[in-house]
Amino acid sequence: MNRFLFPAFFVLFAVLALAAGPLYAAPTALLNGHIVTVDGDFSIAEALLIDGERIVKVGTNEAIEENLPADATRIDLKGATVLPGLIDSHVHSTGAAVYEYDHVIPEMETVEDVLAYIRGRAELVPPGTWINLSQVFITRLREQRFPTRTELDEAAPKHPVFFRTGPDAAVNSLALSLSGVTRETAPPEGGTGRLEKDPNTGELTGILRGSATRLIKRGDTGTKKPDEKGRVDALGELLADYNKVGITSISDRGAGESNIGLYTALRDSGRLTCRVYLYYGVNAQAPIEKVLENIDKAAAHPLHAYNSKLWLRGIKIFLDGGMLTGSAYMKRPWGVSEAYGIDDPNYRGMVYVEPEKLHEMARHALSKGLQFTAHSVGDGAVERLVDVYAKIGTEDFPVNELRPCVTHCNFMSAGAIEKMAAHGIVADLQPAWLYLDGRTLLKQFGNERLEYFQPYKTLRDKGVVAGGGSDHMQKIGSLRSVNPYNPFLGIWTTLARHPRWMGDSLRPEQIIERADAIRLYTINNAWLTFEEKEKGSLEAGKLADFIVLDRDILTCPLDEVREITVRETWLGGQPVYQAAE
Repeated sequence: MNRFLFPAFFVLFAVLALAAGPLYAAPTALLNGHIVTVDGDFSIAEALLIDGERIVKVGTNEAIEENLPADATRIDLKGATVLPGLIDSHVHSTGAAVYEYDHVIPEMETVEDVLAYIRGRAELVPPGTWINLSQVFITRLREQRFPTRTELDEAAPKHPVFFRTGPDAAVNSLALSLSGVTRETAPPEGGTGRLEKDPNTGELTGILRGSATRLIKRGDTGTKKPDEKGRVDALGELLADYNKVGITSISDRGAGESNIGLYTALRDSGRLTCRVYLYYGVNAQAPIEKVLENIDKAAAHPLHAYNSKLWLRGIKIFLDGGMLTGSAYMKRPWGVSEAYGIDDPNYRGMVYVEPEKLHEMARHALSKGLQFTAHSVGDGAVERLVDVYAKIGTEDFPVNELRPCVTHCNFMSAGAIEKMAAHGIVADLQPAWLYLDGRTLLKQFGNERLEYFQPYKTLRDKGVVAGGGSDHMQKIGSLRSVNPYNPFLGIWTTLARHPRWMGDSLRPEQIIERADAIRLYTINNAWLTFEEKEKGSLEAGKLADFIVLDRDILTCPLDEVREITVRETWLGGQPVYQAAE
């Protein structure tokens, strides 16, 4: 059988066959290609032979054709570039899949975009219904500010409005009134909250910081919520969209039992079109006994036994805040900032776990064979986590083979990188954040403090294995989502380091070569999940996860890298996506 660009119904049959086993009894040969293997030599091959779900041979057309059975399927790639299936090291797919279950939420780049959405909702829902909008980070708006109380009042005078971004929020007058919040109201006790006031009048501006957001008594939003079937179906739809941009494996960092059940339902019904590596989410601020109990629960989970489709191997906690909200824990003060709401010149951010407790939970998880990671954005948090790993590795037991991980690690230091290299500590980074947020960070910190912001070249040179991910948490759509999960945007960002709305590259000395950028989303991410012998490169014996591109990623003009589209995506030797002709 000879073919190229198989018909769309073939993809449907292939997806339905995922649960039952390989679609073809005979092997499949892909010929006349430009196959970027991402093996140790980053070699380029002409052809690939698949039998069942695995690759059996890689090489020249002649080598693949030799002794090929007459009934084998032959696919003429016609010179197309092939990559290993791409891996996203950081997603929150189950929540993202249902974020727009009730209605579509448009992209927002300006305060006017925010107000237009609120006005639109006010026209659709009855007066008195709450209008909630979350995770539209003001640092990603061109004006880099909250909408004012007056602006929100004008947009929705008869609807209480709650606009949240990270730990802070902006509300309108009706939301304050319904919640009984006045200029005399104090922040909740024991918190770090603040109600911002106009310095001239003393009136509330509507901006609430930190725990002060808890003062707002939000009511019904009138939005539909999915049932269990709806959540499973939505997750399946999202995974199919991942396939469209070449993603064949994901790491869900922070899954709970209900989330795990959704993946299991897709697997059992043959609709799991991405391989899933799970990090079990643990609340690190709970008493240490409860933390250790939850770690033990993950270690005893049935999915802790290896399976290439669905595997629970990690523990995830939160160590500090975030860079989008001005709460990442830094070694030096953040500096006063109107956008971030920082008025204390000595403020360094928020850290949630003391070193002794962090050491105990990390050591316990690693001793159980679980990979430990912590959300660590600021350089202060990164150093705290790396020091804990190094202490375990020096005083308790070697950690190199356990591959302890630092999640995000946007702000780093030379010392932390050296320790990571020495102890086999791996890094999970989100390149698109540099594109989206570089302008804001440069304005806040200046160029000097960004020397080790997403330092891909230094990490590579020092031998630290770093993987690329998205931290996708809202919406379906690879470039409209929060955060964008199109891997080619991430790859381009590491090659250009060019933030949006800026004319120059940010710390261009950290730019890497195309081969290394591709490794971030292939073999490096396979290493992060202990699966470098199973996937991440196109070599004999590995899973036949691969993608066919519309152009040559190694030679196309730099700015075309972010425009690359995927023609076909294969998982385990079966096609799961084909672009429309």
